Amino acid sequence: MAKRTYVRLQKMLADCGVASRRKSEELIRQGSVKVNGVVAEIGDKVDPYKDKVMVNGRRVTANAKPRYRYIMLNKPRGYVTTMNDERGRKCVAELVADIEERVYPVGRLDRDSEGMLLFTNDGDFANRIMHPKKDIYKVYRVTVRPAVTDEMLMQFEDGMMLDGRKTAPAEVRVISRQEGRVVLEILLREGRNRQIRRMCELLGLEVARLRRVAIGGVKMGMLKKGDWRDLTQDEVKKLMADPNPSRHLQQ
Repeated sequence: MAKRTYVRLQKMLADCGVASRRKSEELIRQGSVKVNGVVAEIGDKVDPYKDKVMVNGRRVTANAKPRYRYIMLNKPRGYVTTMNDERGRKCVAELVADIEERVYPVGRLDRDSEGMLLFTNDGDFANRIMHPKKDIYKVYRVTVRPAVTDEMLMQFEDGMMLDGRKTAPAEVRVISRQEGRVVLEILLREGRNRQIRRMCELLGLEVARLRRVAIGGVKMGMLKKGDWRDLTQDEVKKLMADPNPSRHLQQ
């Protein structure tokens, strides 16, 4: 008799494109997942090819040889980062609906932000990008009003208090200055909710535009708004590799 191979339930769900590992854990905690007719719990392991796994009443089937996809989308402003929205808002799922595989977003961009957003059906890849200990940095172009002082730049780099915790030091440089408007490039190594907007608010700055332009050394380049493309093999390897040394923004 062939030996059965067991994996953690959330990994199986992520590998099948149901959701990221973190979101899959939420589904398990909510009681939305059953294994062989029994409501699953965190810590359960399954045989992806033998056990009957259901999510919200729908069967999840593991492919013998899953085809992993790694997608880069230039998210336009006005879309929420979710595969469906109960409030009827435009969601990023509409922009990747023509992808044959069932992919899900890796991380998020808030509705008013735009730029580089990754999608995949590879749970290990998604976990690598999103795990805070992996130190995958992200670069943003941020247009703020009215003006930015050297002291403000130092506060970005020193960190500031959000929700009772100090933010990790950011890298920041000025791209351009015009009367009443400054364009900054900001590099973050953590991803708290609406972090850049909240940091700017603490400094009395209004964010006019926020656009993510790179993740872990992979740049969005000239990809048009609303368009997507597959990552190259080199780009996937770069994101899966260990992070590069300290500073990344060109001064």
